[in-house]
Order: sequence, then C-alpha cells, then structure tokens
Amino acid sequence: MELIKTFGLFVVTAMAEIVGCYLQYLWLKQGKSAWLLVPAALSLALFAWLLSLHPTVAGRVHVRLQSRRLRAVRRRVPALGRCCTGRL
Repeated sequence: MELIKTFGLFVVTAMAEIVGCYLQYLWLKQGKSAWLLVPAALSLALFAWLLSLHPTVAGRVHVRLQSRRLRAVRRRVPALGRCCTGRL
C-alpha cells in the first residue's frame, strides 16, 4: 500500500510541474493571455509543496536532475545563463 501511495504522489507531483510549465509556455511562446500565469504559479507552488512530501532522497534526486537539465540548456543558450544569474 505504501508503494501505491508513493507512486501516486510522484504522478501528482509530475503533473503539477508539467501543467505549471506548460501554462508558462503558452503565455511566453504562443502569445496567450498573461492571466495564465496565475494558475501556472499556483500549479508550481503545489508542485513545490508536493515535492516536500516526498521521501528525502526523492526530493534531492529531483533537484539534481533539474540542475543538470538547466546546465544543458545554458550550454545551448549562453544568454540564458546570464539571465538566470542576473549578469546581463
């Protein structure tokens, strides 16, 4: 039963992250209404809260994967690295 609860938590957490990021994408790249940023922020806040409910190791693994993905993006788009660090 514990395995099912943990798996469900992973699924819900992933969905919250995907929805939050996709809504931002719609606003940024597709020219949709800026009002989409409100549910995007709520979804990403839910994602952060759900991530805190995961076992300790799972949260650390997620953060490590996200940082690797960001480094890969920075290598492809150097200006993004300067933007994210505040050095424009």
